[in-house]
Amino acid sequence: MRAPDFWQRGQGGINALALAPLGWAYGLAGKLRRTLTDEWHAPIPVLCIGNVVAGGAGKTPVAIDIGQRLLARGITLNFLSRGYGGTEAGPHRVNGEIDNAANVGDEPMLLSRIAPTWIARDRVAGAQAIARNGGNVIVMDDGFQNPALAKTCSVLVVDGRYGFGNGRVTPAGPLRESVPDALARADAIVLIGPDDSDVADQVAALSPNLPLMRAKIVPGDEIEKLSGKKVSAFAAIARPEKFFQTLEDGGCKIVERHGFADHHVFTRQEITTLKERSRDAGLRLVTTEKDLTRIAPDQRDDIETLTITLHWEDEAALSTLFDRLL
Repeated sequence: MRAPDFWQRGQGGINALALAPLGWAYGLAGKLRRTLTDEWHAPIPVLCIGNVVAGGAGKTPVAIDIGQRLLARGITLNFLSRGYGGTEAGPHRVNGEIDNAANVGDEPMLLSRIAPTWIARDRVAGAQAIARNGGNVIVMDDGFQNPALAKTCSVLVVDGRYGFGNGRVTPAGPLRESVPDALARADAIVLIGPDDSDVADQVAALSPNLPLMRAKIVPGDEIEKLSGKKVSAFAAIARPEKFFQTLEDGGCKIVERHGFADHHVFTRQEITTLKERSRDAGLRLVTTEKDLTRIAPDQRDDIETLTITLHWEDEAALSTLFDRLL
């Protein structure tokens, strides 16, 4: 799915107004579900990395970064994901040598490189499987709006450029629930990138005591050999323009840019066409690490990938977060 333009900040108009009743009903249904659902409390801490908008905030990079930091502390952790885009219902532990994005989803393939990763559409069943297998901490990639599994600590990730969009609940806007409802259950906010949408001011007005941590996306070492080069960039993430901006910030000259719907599974013909176009034009073909998992292994040659990491403005705030979790 590609997010409609009227979901963006400052947008709306007749489309948003027409869909507002459905958004109100969706938000009410979510509230009722949270009220009527009995939470299951895992015997180990559960850290949820979630968001309030529909995709594209940066949850998985945050989950990976926090997972690496917990491992550095000697904590045995397991990731828990719904496995969006995959066919596996679970509970199922991801095996990087056998599984692929088609059956477990693209994000779990990335997470499984860091620590044991489990797929479970039933989050409680997934948490129970992890507890039985000796995990010390569960890090959930998404699931903030799922009330079945109690969270020890919940972190909301917000893209500073996109913010909360037009401020309306889906389908009138990008929100999974209202911002005040989400902030009331969050333990911290992670704001990624420049705060072009005044997120910090909105959070301060609604939840003045809620910790806000700032981070920015930093491209991997691959950017050095791509800088100054003419490239053909393609991505199938919630907001491909974020990837394109990262390349441009790193000095790449994007001649062609191809955006696909989030989690799009690339066909062999699409990849062949992209390769032929870039070769004929003398361009370097580059995509994201996440997108590469959805490309057939035998077609990944001649495609360069750009990895990313997070740089935190105040790493001491993370220590406070970990202390709360543990």
